[in-house]
Amino acid sequence: MAGRLFGRRARLRWVHLILGGALLMPYWLLGTVVAGPLLGGQAMFASSPAVQFTAYAIALPLAAVTALFPLTRPMSVAAARSLCGVAEGRFAEGPADSRDARLRTAGWYTLHVGLGGLVSGATLALPPFAVTTMLLPFSPGLRASAVAHFWSLDQEWLVYGGVPAGLLMLLALVAAAACAGSFMARQAPRLLGPTPADRLAAAERRAAELAVRNRLARELHDSVGHALSAVTLQAGAARRVLDSDAAADVAFVREALAAIEETTRRTVGELDAVLGLLRQGEDDGELPGPGLEALDGLLAGAAAAKVGLRIGEGLDRVPAAVSREAYRIVQEGLTNAVRHAGGQPVTGWIGVDGEELEIVMENPLPAGGPVVRPGGGRGLRGLEERARLLGGTAASGPVGEVWRLATRLPVGGGR
Repeated sequence: MAGRLFGRRARLRWVHLILGGALLMPYWLLGTVVAGPLLGGQAMFASSPAVQFTAYAIALPLAAVTALFPLTRPMSVAAARSLCGVAEGRFAEGPADSRDARLRTAGWYTLHVGLGGLVSGATLALPPFAVTTMLLPFSPGLRASAVAHFWSLDQEWLVYGGVPAGLLMLLALVAAAACAGSFMARQAPRLLGPTPADRLAAAERRAAELAVRNRLARELHDSVGHALSAVTLQAGAARRVLDSDAAADVAFVREALAAIEETTRRTVGELDAVLGLLRQGEDDGELPGPGLEALDGLLAGAAAAKVGLRIGEGLDRVPAAVSREAYRIVQEGLTNAVRHAGGQPVTGWIGVDGEELEIVMENPLPAGGPVVRPGGGRGLRGLEERARLLGGTAASGPVGEVWRLATRLPVGGGR
């Protein structure tokens, strides 16, 4: 119990209430200007309880009106976060943009200055009164003074009970401040927490950020993953014929090394562009990258994999956004087809069929079934996401004795 009344959290909440009392002062002073004429022309700043409490009643609506400004919420949240001992994640971020948020903020601000004014007034007035009461048994002159008479402290029972009465007053002040601070802390998440509109906006922001991260992850996976697969394939093929003196084998090694050089050069450029976006933390809606016009270079880099992909007509009609995504789909599909091919040739075609771009890749399944790489599957999921975002379809898997990837994209689609 003592910890709750005198602990660090209780002290900080008391400070928060005194801050509310300080914020109330301008409104209260304005209220006294109005309260004096209302109560029979009493002087401004009159000390009568009637004037003070009337000014207090006038100040609260004024405070509520000024708290309707959107910037009131971040300032209130900053003070409450530091002093109320409430978990940070339970507060809303940013200005109060909606009507519901502004009304909640006005309610909190009015509660803060209202309770804070009462606790601050008691904090200023009660300790001197309690100390005076505690000194009465030890000072006959104080008991006979005008101060004691004004405060009605010239009662005989206070000669014996002044010290306990003063201590009880101070304890009551501490308990009242602790209870008021605890009440404010309980109300803070309700009045300064996110509204349903805030939660929806936050969910939309998180979804957008997740979409950007997934998009960048697909780009990294498809470009770097394909490059590593192609380089591994070319290097392995070159190693197998490296010791041969035949002119055809030497020419093949040169061709494989040239393909490795071209693949790595192209991939370094793509990687730098994607990492640039990650460093900036931005996404302008158009990730850089090659389109279908770069298919010849892509297929040349996979020459060692026995790829026979027929390229049809109409690719020049494909929009730029669809062309870039289609290139990535071919790239990832080629990587997976080579992985499942087991040394068998990869065949397929790409072309425009009516209003759709069709991409098909097939390879015979090896004798032991499809080659499954541990931890794989991300590339195919990314491929399906690309097609779905463009309004198309993608499906892959064993069909009879071949592994087949079939993708259809609307020619008029795009992001």
